[in-house]
Amino acid sequence: MHRSAPRLTRILACAAVPVMLVVAGCSSDSGDKEADSSASATPDATKSEPAVEAAKFAELPDPCQAVEAKTVKSLVPSAKSKNGTRSKSSDASVRGGCSWNGLADKGVKGSQYRWLDVGFTRFASDQTLGSGAARAGDEFDKQVKKTEAADGVKNVRTGPVSGIGDQATKITYDQSKTDEDFRFATIVARTGNVVVVVNYNGAGYAGSKTPDAETILKGATMAAKDAVAAVADANAKTDASPKATDKASDDSAKKPSEKPSSSAKSKSSD
Repeated sequence: MHRSAPRLTRILACAAVPVMLVVAGCSSDSGDKEADSSASATPDATKSEPAVEAAKFAELPDPCQAVEAKTVKSLVPSAKSKNGTRSKSSDASVRGGCSWNGLADKGVKGSQYRWLDVGFTRFASDQTLGSGAARAGDEFDKQVKKTEAADGVKNVRTGPVSGIGDQATKITYDQSKTDEDFRFATIVARTGNVVVVVNYNGAGYAGSKTPDAETILKGATMAAKDAVAAVADANAKTDASPKATDKASDDSAKKPSEKPSSSAKSKSSD
């Protein structure tokens, strides 16, 4: 009986060892997994995507004032409304457009019809969608392809245009409407994060000749230059206010140093 007690103690002690090892092993594995998880989570938590480039323009011009009055008068001399017809937009700071049209009746010599319209679309920079300029570039390509693939167009010619915004493309084509042959010219331009689309077309009625392609393209180019310049002008006015405010703040900050306080004067006299 005395011998069995120590032996039983040794058996129980040996039996307990594997249990402790298993527990220790589990605890060690768990700790390692938590450490690995923490280590792998740290880079993800601190990792940040580079900020997209800020959009260049925050505003759009009034579309019906974007093309200069003298340009409108030259291109649509008998416009029904010199002020143009504004297109509907839910947000004028993002999208806007205006159009002019008119028929110049020359009696027995026939009549000349002209149509001009201008459209603006502005894209903001977005961390997920990309910079405003890049998004505008995508829209630029879409507008060119859309014009080239319009229903009923023929004799389509496309080419680059220099001197209008950051990039510009001209598309000229012919189309028959109301039993008359129309000449069309479309200028698609991008300036910063804004896409400008100008359409100009014309036709001759009652025996009057159809305007030549060069005349129509020249008119569309004139209007496009006005429209692109109007985008910059609209945002130049917006940028003027903050500068004035900053200057006023600087001036007010200087005033205390220009006029010493009365206490300072008394100290200096003492």
